[in-house]
Amino acid sequence: MATDPSPQIPMRASSKSSNNSIHPVDVETPPVRTPTPIIYREIKHFKKWIPWLVPAFVVANTVMFIITMYVNNCPKNSVSCVADFLGRFSFQPFKENPLLGPSSATLLKMGALHVKEVVDGDQGWRLITCNWLHGGVFHLLANMLSLLVIGIRLEREFGFIRIGLIYIISGFGGSLMSALFLQSNISVGASGALFGILGSMLSELITNWTIYANKVASFVTLLIIIAVNLAVGILPHVDNFAHIGGFLTGFLLGFVFLIRPQFGWVSQRYVPPGHSSSARPKFKKYQCILWAVSLILVIVG
Repeated sequence: MATDPSPQIPMRASSKSSNNSIHPVDVETPPVRTPTPIIYREIKHFKKWIPWLVPAFVVANTVMFIITMYVNNCPKNSVSCVADFLGRFSFQPFKENPLLGPSSATLLKMGALHVKEVVDGDQGWRLITCNWLHGGVFHLLANMLSLLVIGIRLEREFGFIRIGLIYIISGFGGSLMSALFLQSNISVGASGALFGILGSMLSELITNWTIYANKVASFVTLLIIIAVNLAVGILPHVDNFAHIGGFLTGFLLGFVFLIRPQFGWVSQRYVPPGHSSSARPKFKKYQCILWAVSLILVIVG
């Protein structure tokens, strides 16, 4: 006799004579236990800083220019001045200073870079003070506007300590380069420090290449900005040696100060309990190599 291989479902008959239908017995099934959901916290590896140091640099440079113009006192030392209504804050004649600024003697008095004073007069402090002086209104506006546009973004991403160090050290590096190749004229301006910020942007893009979405577009855009700013160095009264020195210094410092963990790395403190963290190392090998080589070059240089 053949048997049905399918599983038997318990049946029960209704006790009412008016209803002869047969129903399956209700089988109680154990409740399905859902696993406890894992609560992930927001991972904030990259803290957003409130930029204040870069605006402070802009204010400091502007105040130093006002003080320089006060010391210059064009009506007392020149026959004719530009914008006489400004009194002692009026500018030197265009033939003497086309940038709307003080005389060379005043800039030298305030701390402009001059190789003879540094070498023969033991005034090495001029390598630093020259970065806070400007030759004129046009010079000041060009540098400070560029610093605001470029520097605020970097300070928001990396904080005031790193950007402040890059700015000051790059300015010093630009002064050294200028002293080596521009020994007959005086040099002033924050251009070396500004180009150091530009150089650090390029090295930051290179060392943190894996976390950028539009890599090629970002790289090409930055190269265009750098090329345009370097091209300004061919204009008269512009110290391109300070630009190059500051750029190279900032480029090396960017590998040292602006390195970030590679994409996909998770810090152990952000991993939920009972789960292992990613096996990826915090930094890629090429990042470590660039960091070590750049640090050695900065120290040796």
